[in-house]
Amino acid sequence: MTTTPADGPAGALGRFNAAHPWDHNAHYHSWLARQLPRRFGTALDVGCGSGDLVRLLARRAREVHGVDADAGILARARELTPASAPVTYAVADASRALPAGPYDVITCVAVLHHLPLAETLTGLRDRLAPGGTLVVVGCARASGVLDHALGLVSVPLNLLVGWVKNRGRPAPRRPVSMTARTRDPRETCTEISRTARRLLPGARLRRRLFWRYTLVWRAPAP
Repeated sequence: MTTTPADGPAGALGRFNAAHPWDHNAHYHSWLARQLPRRFGTALDVGCGSGDLVRLLARRAREVHGVDADAGILARARELTPASAPVTYAVADASRALPAGPYDVITCVAVLHHLPLAETLTGLRDRLAPGGTLVVVGCARASGVLDHALGLVSVPLNLLVGWVKNRGRPAPRRPVSMTARTRDPRETCTEISRTARRLLPGARLRRRLFWRYTLVWRAPAP
């Protein structure tokens, strides 16, 4: 009997992950928060999706703007955000029409690979206030021994975390944050690092588990 991909190990992994979903991006929110000041003025979350990170930033910020190209997911973000929160949402194409700023904090989680890399990093850099902080959690195309090794480690950890977060039971539905549109990354970590070093001198980029990398850059103080 011929075994198809859907019947083999890859198919079994896919079915398990679909039954026990968890948000890999939200996994890094606590790490992201540790890169930021305890209090700051204005923040911009690019590709904010359902607004989970926007609401987290609002605990520290005077004002937070969330932008996303998907009007549908922004509608859910507004529904989930208390009216009293210092938050505004707007539909915007981050590659062409970001708010002018400047912002003390700019965050961008699992969005950069949807956009032209150099142009978007330039736009984010130019909207950051002097001394401000840019934090990116991104997705990159696997390339090289280290990426593949991290991927191999991430597979069993992904199963374990999914099982624990869902308490061993199939989830009735995916989290709202996981309903946004996705696409496969084009650039490798090496290519992203090369572009970041050119446009954001001193930026720190690290490969991470769960098919992510992080980038932190602080704009020069005045």
